[in-house]
Parts: sequence; structure tokens; C-alpha cells
Amino acid sequence: MSDSDAEGDAVGSGDGSAGPLADREWRLIREESRPGPLNMALDEVAAETAAAGGPRTVRVYRWDPTCLSMGYAQEPETVDWDRCADAGVDVTRRQTGGGGIYHDHDGDISYSITAPAAELPGKLLDAYHLLCEPVLAAFRALGVDADYADEERPAIYQPACYLRALHPAHDVCADGGAGRKLSGNAQYRREESVIQHGSVTFDAKPSDHLAVFRDHGVSEERFAERVGGITDYADATREEAVAAFEDALATWAGAEEGEWTDDELARAEEVADEKYRDDGWVRERPGGR
Repeated sequence: MSDSDAEGDAVGSGDGSAGPLADREWRLIREESRPGPLNMALDEVAAETAAAGGPRTVRVYRWDPTCLSMGYAQEPETVDWDRCADAGVDVTRRQTGGGGIYHDHDGDISYSITAPAAELPGKLLDAYHLLCEPVLAAFRALGVDADYADEERPAIYQPACYLRALHPAHDVCADGGAGRKLSGNAQYRREESVIQHGSVTFDAKPSDHLAVFRDHGVSEERFAERVGGITDYADATREEAVAAFEDALATWAGAEEGEWTDDELARAEEVADEKYRDDGWVRERPGGR
């Protein structure tokens, strides 16, 4: 298996039109609320389905309970495990790199796109930009002026995805790129499939976000200077924001509304038990995927 990561925020044209893969078979799975380990397992299962000749998948999902997804190589010592346990925050580890992401049950909107690797550009960043087109389109549909970061900005706290260094090549921010970070996205490749998933901040919740990290030394005010949410830029309910991302993904992919099969759900439980619920995977730095 061959994997590579791109972590950050990237966008393509983002004009809300159908993408170049819209003539393929895609399904849209509308927002579901599931525990973090199962959400990560379902991304893998969707990739297995696409690689086996089944439909490609675009999906929107919610984290129930609230979850911290650690980056693939993130050190466990950076997590405040006691705080997470006391607050009922689940913890899992992603397949993708970068820092940890706090997925608040109400404050986060997540999505993923899975397709056969042969159908996407061979260069990682080109594929990354292509798959981020509907993300930017959704922001614009909500009236949020989101674009590439207009300049490089140094890291504030490396273990947290939203506080890592920003770069114009792959980070998207509010105010046409001059404002605060809005979304963290990442991609990894297998031999036959590609998974891209991302977190969109609906409501930033600085105190809760920072609390899951140990010894971060970052004030809520400093966090709020770097990270923003849809609530800061648009008068939209969470339901309206979710619908905007579902619509943008479906339009870009030309997707029909679909659902998981019983076999896929059973397979996802197996994957979650083997990996995303397993303490060896979550609490130790993993050595393989």
C-alpha cells in the first residue's frame, strides 16, 4: 500500500459547477451522526467500495460524541487525556497527517470524498486542489469570502491543526485569504483509491478547542485571532451550512443520494475495532497503516 498526505486547506475553481468526474457513478451520503472511530472507518470502507468498482462517495458527517482526531504522527503526550475523559470527548487517530482537530458535535461540519486513484491527477497537490473545489463553492454559497491564505504565517502551536503554520499553497482563510483559518483538509492515497476528508469550522469555540491539548500555552484571544467559523461571517444556521456543503459536493460530483449497504456498515465496525477504537493505534504513535 502506498500512501502520501497533504494537510491544510486547498481549493480549486470553486465556482459551484460540476467537476470533471461528474460523469462517473457517485453517491451522496447526507450528514449522519456517528462516533469518531466509525466515521474514520467509513471513510476507509468508502474507498474500498470505489476501488472495487462500486460508487464513488461524497459524504457529510457529524461527530457524536464530540471527538479529537489526532494526526497520524501526532505524539500522544500532546493530548490532555484526563480533560477529554472528564468532558466526554472521544479520541481517535486519523490516517492523515498534521495536527489534532477538535470536532465539536455542534461546532464542526466534516466531509469526505473517495474515488479510484486512477481517475485523479497523479500529482498530489493537483488532486488535492481538484477535490477541494466543492469546499470553496459551499463557503461562497453561504456568503463567506474564503480563499487561499494571502501570505505565510508562522505556527502558533504545532500539535493543533488549526494553529499550525499557514501557507498560500494550501491554506484557505476568510476575507479573501487575509483573515482567519476556516477549515482543515487532508488527503491520503492507497494503491487503488484516494480519500480526502476535511473539517469545516461552523462555531470555533476557542476554550473547548484548546482544552483538549496539553500545555498549549495559547490564550483564547490568540486562538480567535487565527481561527474563525461560519458563524463569524454568515447569518446561517448549522442546518443551512450543512445543506450548502451537501449541495456543493453533490453538484460537483453529479451525485445521486445514497446510503451505506449492510455489508459496508458491518465492515466499518470491523475496521473501527481493529484500528480506530484500538488503544494501540490511538494512544501510541502508529508504525503502519
